[in-house]
Amino acid sequence: MSARGDGDTTALLIRLMPAVFVLIWATGFIVARYGMPHAPPFTFLLYRYLFSIACFLVWIAAAGVRWPRDRAEWVHLGVTGVLMHAGYLGGVWAAVKDGMGSGLSALIVGIQPVLTAIWLSATGAGSHRVTGRQWLGLLLGFAGLVLVVSRKLTYASPGDHVTWVNFSWALLALLCITAGTLYQKRFVKPCDVRTANTVQLLAAALVTLPLALLEAEPFRWSLESVGAMAWSVLGLTLGGSSLLYLLIQRGAAASVASLMYLVPPTTALMAWVLFGEPITALTIAGIALTAFGVALVVRPGAPRAR
Repeated sequence: MSARGDGDTTALLIRLMPAVFVLIWATGFIVARYGMPHAPPFTFLLYRYLFSIACFLVWIAAAGVRWPRDRAEWVHLGVTGVLMHAGYLGGVWAAVKDGMGSGLSALIVGIQPVLTAIWLSATGAGSHRVTGRQWLGLLLGFAGLVLVVSRKLTYASPGDHVTWVNFSWALLALLCITAGTLYQKRFVKPCDVRTANTVQLLAAALVTLPLALLEAEPFRWSLESVGAMAWSVLGLTLGGSSLLYLLIQRGAAASVASLMYLVPPTTALMAWVLFGEPITALTIAGIALTAFGVALVVRPGAPRAR
């Protein structure tokens, strides 16, 4: 294959990364439905981190990848690991375990793009400013997100309710994923995604370990829990987290965060296919509005006249 052909293939893969990321990330709530009835949240996540670290170590050894040499890089990667793995995942899974539905937890975490945009606008952090068009896209995306999950908010089932406990866990997840995204974009230097993820997971495991030890519920190994664990490690951590790291390194924080708006609608579609959960006309309208809002955020702006 010619060098031009290789370049075209690479460019195509880069363009497909956001779509693949959304599809993988959306399965996280599906996995929670399979896994949480059989295990406590922090014990499940601790196993997930340890299995993922083992896979990454084999991959790193086989590829001969160099580890970060600067101590500061290790510290920054560790902070993002605590925020984006231990904090975000721990909050979401604990909220789901406590009875919050996947749609509502996705809605709360889906506010992340708004928080990211507000922070960037207020502080002027980094080299990217949020434009008026992007603000409109963020608001439309959030409105579409509300439409998608409004049925769950209005008709909550016994397994889909809100308490101060699960709401606090979901809020913690929102704050952690927002802070982690901004922190990684600001402080983490580009490095190999495999070693970066391994350092992040090590930090997350250290934080999660004492919480797992406090859980009294046993981990019940079953077909559902094994399947949930396998996909959590291979699909979500090795695949989804690696793509998120690359997307943050390649794009503006507001644009990357806006992709999270597409996760709840995608999860709704998956739940319809896998579990037969109904999709109403309101859901379809919300999905369309969300997609349009994201397009406004991620579309490159017109060049300014000189």
